[in-house]
Amino acid sequence: MNRILYIQLSTLFFLQMFIWGSWYVTTGTFLLQTAGFSGREVGLVYTTTALAATLSPFLLGILADQLFSTERLLALLHGSGGLLMLGISFIDEFAVFFPVLVLYALLYMPTFALTSALCFHNLRDGAREFPKVRVWGTIGWIIAGLAISFFDLEPTPVPMRISAITSFLTATYCLTLPHTPPQPKMGKRSLKDFLGPDVLRLLKRPSFAVLIISLILISIPSGFYYTFTNSFLTEIGVENPAGKMTVGQMSEVVLMLFMPFFFSRLGFKWVIAVGLFAWGARYALFAWGDAGPLVWMLWLGILLHGVAFNFTALTGQIYIDQIVPKHVRSTAQGFMSMATLGFGALLGAYIAGEVVEHFTVAQQQHLWRSIWMVPATIGLVVTVGFILFFKEKTED
Repeated sequence: MNRILYIQLSTLFFLQMFIWGSWYVTTGTFLLQTAGFSGREVGLVYTTTALAATLSPFLLGILADQLFSTERLLALLHGSGGLLMLGISFIDEFAVFFPVLVLYALLYMPTFALTSALCFHNLRDGAREFPKVRVWGTIGWIIAGLAISFFDLEPTPVPMRISAITSFLTATYCLTLPHTPPQPKMGKRSLKDFLGPDVLRLLKRPSFAVLIISLILISIPSGFYYTFTNSFLTEIGVENPAGKMTVGQMSEVVLMLFMPFFFSRLGFKWVIAVGLFAWGARYALFAWGDAGPLVWMLWLGILLHGVAFNFTALTGQIYIDQIVPKHVRSTAQGFMSMATLGFGALLGAYIAGEVVEHFTVAQQQHLWRSIWMVPATIGLVVTVGFILFFKEKTED
């Protein structure tokens, strides 16, 4: 890989995940403990990114594939999003906070698919080179979490302001990225081409449909993690939870570097199956762990984040890149974001909020064991279903 290109793409991922890591995990604690939002309201707040991921990445992926250069779209989205996030940081009423965050999410969430597509367009060997670039996004998330934990910023709106400032820097940086214009396609384009039929046609393949459905369903357990783990650790007496949660991202970094090894030894099916199982197993550990003698169960559950994320979301991105035509890569990545970060996460955040509300016994007191057993069960069921119905090498 060209060294300059490696630095450019790695920096992009670092900045993008630093933006998200600065506010996403810790804002739930601020809203639940400082702003006084209810568990249901916090769950609804976390549906905003999922709602946005359902609506915008697929359409913006089509624009990047057919009308506009990817790097300019990224600059526009990050700059506009930074302005909204800065405004959000001064709002503490749910009725105002929620709709403004929806607008922000509509701008930010498409950047995941666009960034991945830009990388795949410019890398020669996506399966081998993409993990080496993507790992810097996780490092950005880790550094954001450690900084917020070190300065004890979880119960404050400061993380949102850090995210806004980083968005402005990222918008400027995107203009220096390799020019990635729309990819030409043989023959004339029709309205059907604009709607992305090449990607939708993939759903007619049984195993592709099984993969997408599995990733959607496993997004429900992931919704519990991102929305309430920080609050859970705080409530049971674990100090500096944001900093401790970065251990999960550290395991993600290490495993990401070895992804080509796992692909060659296990194949896509079993790599994904292990990842699906890890999502459920971590919540069983959360359910029975505590801040005392069984704290090791909490640590192990956090460490499993590397397996859970890399073996599902990252592997899914690489798998899709290998099976779709080059001219619809942005559309395909946007479709996956719509399905997982969108519909799946929307469902997950809503269910997580309702489950937490149901098992709330008093203000800031929850039956966490009962809460965590819900995503643990979902993870196990999805794993079994995927193993039974996904056939990796039987389709064209």
